[in-house]
Amino acid sequence: MMSWFSPSTVEFYRNWPSIAVANLKMSSFESAVLLLLSMGYLCQSSRTPLEKLADNKLCADMECSYAISLAMALEDYVAPDCRFINLKRGQMIYVYSKLLPAEGGGIFWSGSVYSERYVDQMGIIGFFPVNYVNETYTFQRDTVKLPTTDTEFICI
Repeated sequence: MMSWFSPSTVEFYRNWPSIAVANLKMSSFESAVLLLLSMGYLCQSSRTPLEKLADNKLCADMECSYAISLAMALEDYVAPDCRFINLKRGQMIYVYSKLLPAEGGGIFWSGSVYSERYVDQMGIIGFFPVNYVNETYTFQRDTVKLPTTDTEFICI
């Protein structure tokens, strides 16, 4: 049987794992620096700033913690990014804020879905277009106008 490799090449590849490990040894300081740099990159890249949908919003209270109304999804809606929630036709949504759009902007509300069929989505708050829902019940007629913050439009 003919060998394509010389004996020294075969010996090199046989010992490759130990050679690679020997060349990659780092001091504890270098390891710590590499770890911190990696974690900093991951933390920085995990927050993606996106376009701010509105400068102001209407809420039921100063913290936007109470629902303004209840709405029903008229048709399915697939969220384009992490700021939005998916809607299924017939699904009930608690509306927590209503964005006041800038001139020419789309109209979005924020809310959380409620449905026995979609338990995995319950408690997730996100935006959705108003034209996909029908407001069925109003909990709070008097609303508070508040400025939106940049953190409302960050994907985590």
